[in-house]
Amino acid sequence: MEQSIPQLHTAGPRRALTLFDAALVWPAVKDAFRKLHPRTQLRSPVMFVVYVGSILTTLLWLQALAGQGEAPAGFILATAVWLWFTILFANFAEALAEGRSKAQAASLRSLRQTVMAKKLPHPIHGTPWHPAKSDELRKGMFFLVEAGDVIPVDGEIVDGVASVDESAITGESAPVIRESGGDFCAVTGGTRVLSDWLVVRVSANPGETFLDRMIGMVEGAARKKTPNEVALTILLVALTIVFLVVTVTLLPFSRFAVEAAGGGQPVGVTVLVALLVCLIPTTIGGLLSAIGVAGMSRMMQANVIATSGRAVEAAGDVDVLLLDKTGTITFGNRQAAAFLPAPGVNERELADVAQLASLADETPEGRSIVVLAKNRFNIRERAMEGLGAQFVPFSAQTRMSGIDLPGRQVRKGAADAIRRHLKELGQPYPDEVARSVEQAARRGSTPLVVLDGARVMGVVELKDVVKGGIRERFAELRRMGVKTVMVTGDNRLTAAAIAAEAGVDDFVAEATPEQKLALIRDYQAEGKLVAMTGDGTNDAPALAQADVAVAMNSGTQAAKEAGNMVDLDSNPTKLLEIVEIGKQMLMTRGALTTFSISNDIAKYFAIIPAAFVGTYPQLKALDVMDLSSPASAIMSAVIFNALIIVFLIPLALKGVRYRAVGAVALLRRNLLVYGLGGLLLPFAGIKLIDMALAALNLA
Repeated sequence: MEQSIPQLHTAGPRRALTLFDAALVWPAVKDAFRKLHPRTQLRSPVMFVVYVGSILTTLLWLQALAGQGEAPAGFILATAVWLWFTILFANFAEALAEGRSKAQAASLRSLRQTVMAKKLPHPIHGTPWHPAKSDELRKGMFFLVEAGDVIPVDGEIVDGVASVDESAITGESAPVIRESGGDFCAVTGGTRVLSDWLVVRVSANPGETFLDRMIGMVEGAARKKTPNEVALTILLVALTIVFLVVTVTLLPFSRFAVEAAGGGQPVGVTVLVALLVCLIPTTIGGLLSAIGVAGMSRMMQANVIATSGRAVEAAGDVDVLLLDKTGTITFGNRQAAAFLPAPGVNERELADVAQLASLADETPEGRSIVVLAKNRFNIRERAMEGLGAQFVPFSAQTRMSGIDLPGRQVRKGAADAIRRHLKELGQPYPDEVARSVEQAARRGSTPLVVLDGARVMGVVELKDVVKGGIRERFAELRRMGVKTVMVTGDNRLTAAAIAAEAGVDDFVAEATPEQKLALIRDYQAEGKLVAMTGDGTNDAPALAQADVAVAMNSGTQAAKEAGNMVDLDSNPTKLLEIVEIGKQMLMTRGALTTFSISNDIAKYFAIIPAAFVGTYPQLKALDVMDLSSPASAIMSAVIFNALIIVFLIPLALKGVRYRAVGAVALLRRNLLVYGLGGLLLPFAGIKLIDMALAALNLA
């Protein structure tokens, strides 16, 4: 059935948004006012206290206007306005962080459009198809996509092979090959087929597709608090309750002291509210939510979708990284580098047989053997049809491949597989070949043994290159207390050589899915958090067990459902970046908490003497900043308390600079930079504000 099918017009390249982009700022300003709803404010107990204080001082100002004020109406109004600003600035920080996440979600949402699909009654190419809307497709149905078609919904390929443009999802312009069977059979709705055709089984109902889940994950407004964030919130609430009880008791205590002394000025409610707001940790309380949302946003900027803030936080707490060798530590494109002939065989003979065994092998390794034989000895490829040959594909059971010729069998495969095959044939395995295999493995290469019938011809050495700079990155992780473990299916000698060159802490050779799962459980039993990547269905059990499980977007549906993060770029090395982003979020939260608490200490020297100097004139000695008046001191502290949130918004959203240092060194640096800095900055800031108020005669 030939019919014109309407196509999806995806959005163009996404424009990078700056930190204070107008497209983010103005919606964030509006959201800051919307967040003044009491229900929203209750989510942050610290800021809710400021919220109640703002309402109280506003009512006191109205009372002062009626001539019954406890303090001048202008002073109460100024205090109330700056308390409202404190709330709005905190709301703005959270809204700005959420705005970045919503912009990313909107970019993904623009890809989710209804298109027409070629629905098939049976999963057979050539069967007449019928047009159907993409939202009418249900799990288990089949559809056909051909060159130029947009894949309407998520699915798994049951037939065909095609080149697919996934740039709308991943941002990568290079097309990828998708084919039935194996770990690259999953396709995502919204991507486009560039060549050939695919028959696909629908794997998700409407509203349950990969894109729908990604949008839900990215939405910052739905973010739940992480365990560390909950613990920090409890600490902040405890501090707030303590200072609230202290502040409430100061009012009757001040009045009693004035009556007992027979003179003086008792402290007012407005001053006590200002004192309370400056005493409690409003800085970190106002920025805490923004830090968490921004952490997920930074993960999205790295093209990684996290299912929750808990996953991002867990990445920062990771103790052990399990890393695949191929594609992560090495480039993964093993190439034939040398022919190592057996006794009685010359190198050209080995090259000739190795090329023959690789003629129908379309893997990069197989093609490299053909090319090496051609370049080294000018051995030309032979037509398979003319040889009357039958290709024998590689299988996990035999671990060999090759071709069958009339009266002749040619094989290449792993050394232990060839040894086992020869044993079944009742033939010896040459000791010289075993030594060649061992020597190649010690060099970090992968040895393939070539067999012509029952005669061992020699070894083909495949080399896989360790990625540049990977050793330094592992050293950084080691300094941060993170253990790196390389997991590979290679033999132990090859694994040991690659592990030594890459600088990992440990390795597991000849690993099976069961061994990966057992290894993760062993580490977790020791109280460690484990991170790993995977893309195949056989990785799903280990991904489900790991604390941070990064599934490749190019992988199977089972792997993506088992992971708590999805890497849209399908780059296994991204795991290192994910850990760094997670640690950066924790470092940011710790740094700003340190700054906030030390910040409050400095404010005490400004506001406490000013608040109680009327009751206890001796407290004037604590006015080390020599502020112009008690009213100016209180206003300066309140203004600084509000403005510091604004100045820290960029740090909360961008995160503190990532440094690969240990916990002790990091704590020392935080205390020096953010502890001492947070202690000294308010002295300068409050004094400057006081001078400005005095110069303008505003206090």
